[in-house]
Order: sequence, then structure tokens, then C-alpha cells
Amino acid sequence: MRRGEIYHTRERVPERGGKPGYYVVVSRTFVAHNEDVSTVICAPVYGEVLGLTTEVVLGLDDGLPRTCAIRCDFLTLMFKSKLTHFVTTLSEIKLAQLNRALAHALELPPAPRPVVSSR
Repeated sequence: MRRGEIYHTRERVPERGGKPGYYVVVSRTFVAHNEDVSTVICAPVYGEVLGLTTEVVLGLDDGLPRTCAIRCDFLTLMFKSKLTHFVTTLSEIKLAQLNRALAHALELPPAPRPVVSSR
């Protein structure tokens, strides 16, 4: 399991009204890949696109059955055992969009730009 991977859970999830759903792993790969850790932080994927800066729109080209959106405002801790079906891994472009959406959702300040010497 790695950061940026999308999984489907067939188990009914109370947070989703008792329905199964898609989730994107947002925990760092060290945690997600570590067999001694039983949980990961995930962002849920919803079928409705609201156009929020905290969303990442996905579709058929991303391995999902229809247009949908990762919602970074609703991060959740999931047991790895509930993420039963690997779907796909986000592209580099979508991963960069996810990073921006997460930063906005968590109100993180922009990272300082490195100072480049002009010598």
C-alpha cells in the first residue's frame, strides 16, 4: 500500500451512510507500506463534483467508473484491512493536485521557495 493509491472498500462504511466507496491513501508511503501499522489516513471519493479547491476531479482516464472527486475536507482513518480492492495509482499530475487540495483543506502555508544564489 502506498500514498496516492485508490482502493475500493466492499464493506459498508458508517461514515458514508452504510455504503461502500472509494478512498485515496494520503498517509505517507512509509506509514502506508509499514506492515506494523494497521491504519492509514484516506480521503474519500464522492460521485458529486462540487468544484471546491479541496477537491481533485477524477474520471475514466484515472481508472474510476465515472466522473467523481476526492474530497480532502473529509479525511478519515481507515483500517488497511477495509481497503479490499486496489483500483489504480494517481498520476503525477493528480498527485500534485491532491497535494494542493490537502494543503488548502488543512490551511497549510505555502512552502518557502529555496534561495538561489546568483553567483
